[in-house]
Parts: sequence; C-alpha cells; structure tokens
Amino acid sequence: MGERISRQEVAHVARLARLSLTDDELARFTEQLGAILDHAADVAALDTTDVVPTAHPLPLRNVLRDDVVVPSLDRDEVLAQAPAVEDGRIRVPRIITPSADDEADPRA
Repeated sequence: MGERISRQEVAHVARLARLSLTDDELARFTEQLGAILDHAADVAALDTTDVVPTAHPLPLRNVLRDDVVVPSLDRDEVLAQAPAVEDGRIRVPRIITPSADDEADPRA
C-alpha cells in the first residue's frame, strides 16, 4: 500500500476538526486513512461504463399502510389525568431558560 496521505495531512485535518491526537493515534489514523483511500482508488478504477446508475441495489416499494381514521382518546379525559393544565393544554415544566436576548415570555 502506497502512502496516499501523509502524517502532516492527517495532523492538519485533526487540527481543523479540533482533535488532539497522540503520536500513536496520528500514526494509526494515517495508516487507516491510507487504507481507506487505497480502497477508494480501487473502486474508482473499476470499469462501470455498462453499469446503470442506481440509488439502491434492490427495487423499493412503499410498505406503509393506508391511513385509517380511528377514534382517539377523549380530550377531557386526558386533561383530567394531567398534573397541570393551562388553556386546554397540558402544561409542562420549562426546561430552557430564556436568554437576555430573547423576547420576554408572558408565561414566565
């Protein structure tokens, strides 16, 4: 396997990705990325002139069922079981605190 990517190139990509690599990781990733690039070169070298472009090797069909209207839960019954209700809806605890830049929330 020829060297398809240098150690310096792997270190550069790691810096761009804000990754801190040890010398051992840098050596291992250089070898692994080189193998991946060799494989990609092997695939690129294949004669695909008679191969029809396709997005999937097998024919696909829609396997979803038809939508069928069925009775749902009674709204009043569901709201009666909720721990907190406001304006006909289930009220849940706030999990995101608005920042100073956000508009004031009238519910806050």
